[in-house]
Amino acid sequence: MRPPALNVGTKVALAVAAAAVCVAGSTGVLVHRITAADQLATARSGLDQQLLSAADDNGVGRRSQARIDPPDLPAPVARAVRDDVRVTYLQDTGERRVLWAATRVSDRKVLALSRPYTPEEQSLASLDRTLLATSAAATVVVSLTGLLLGLRMGRRAVAAARTAESIAEGDLDARVPPKGRDEIARLAASVNTMADALGARLEAERRVTADIAHELRTPVAGMSTAVGLLPPGRASELVAGSVQKLRGLVEDVLEVARMDAQVAAVDTEEREVSAMARRAIASLDEVELQVVADAVVTTDPRRVERILTNLATNALRHGAPPVRIQIDGPIIRVRDHGPGYPADLLAVLHTSGPQRFRTGSLTGGTGLGLTIATGQARLLGARLTFRNHAEGGAEAELEL
Repeated sequence: MRPPALNVGTKVALAVAAAAVCVAGSTGVLVHRITAADQLATARSGLDQQLLSAADDNGVGRRSQARIDPPDLPAPVARAVRDDVRVTYLQDTGERRVLWAATRVSDRKVLALSRPYTPEEQSLASLDRTLLATSAAATVVVSLTGLLLGLRMGRRAVAAARTAESIAEGDLDARVPPKGRDEIARLAASVNTMADALGARLEAERRVTADIAHELRTPVAGMSTAVGLLPPGRASELVAGSVQKLRGLVEDVLEVARMDAQVAAVDTEEREVSAMARRAIASLDEVELQVVADAVVTTDPRRVERILTNLATNALRHGAPPVRIQIDGPIIRVRDHGPGYPADLLAVLHTSGPQRFRTGSLTGGTGLGLTIATGQARLLGARLTFRNHAEGGAEAELEL
């Protein structure tokens, strides 16, 4: 199981916290080392001055804290003073640390001073505790600031993403409120510009669709009248069939234009789902109806029947019989036994929905059947989904 992905806000907060920890840690280590070196240098200088005073006292026979040839003199100090130099040395015995200062007072005698290094160690430990507390407080403050900044950036990015998703789902009035002048503000402006351009293109497409349909309606009606005046025969039947298909296409385009313009009215009433399905497939052969469980729903019967007719017709045209309509309460499934939806068409159906004048089939067609079915379902507040059945064939599911 993959771990959940971190959002932008969390990533920014973690990055700021990590940077704060690194800066605080580096600063603390640097201050510790500088202070320790300064303390040691000060202690060495002080003990060396005491050694010089003790040497003067020893020269005139006065008593001092210095010792002649102490038995616990560290070996490194004993070796170093052979060159007639004064030596300061910090000895670590494991249990404690001792600071030594030594010098030669004769060919064979060594004068030495020593004292515990405990005060410096305690002072350094106190400094470390202060640095730790200060670094922790600074890290918390900076991390909280980074968290607030990250959450703000994350909210703005999520708002832009949700607006883009709303636009993809058809809400072309969705916009991202412009805030700031950073990259996220630029992203928001780009999303708004995209929505404006997409809305303009779709509006132009809708106007062209409606204008073409209205312009074709009159000549098609004239052709239908003229066909009735032709003498009976095979030629007139072919012409009549073609005119009828053209008339159906014009009506489909007009219906799409009405749905695009959002002027379609929905007249609801209570109907049995099985009754609407029977009326929808009354004129279609090779369509089976299976009622698992019937239900009474409040909907627009004419639009539900149009959806089912389009789905069944599409299944017969692009799939393979038998086509089965299964009713399971308010859920209606339309399945054929053909090769199923092509992968590219299924991907489009799952994202932006059916595209008009595109079928994804080798047999041709106008591609308006699924577009009208989806538009009608949207008007009814129903859910229409498309998939390939596990046992083969395409399946569309309408949930009223």
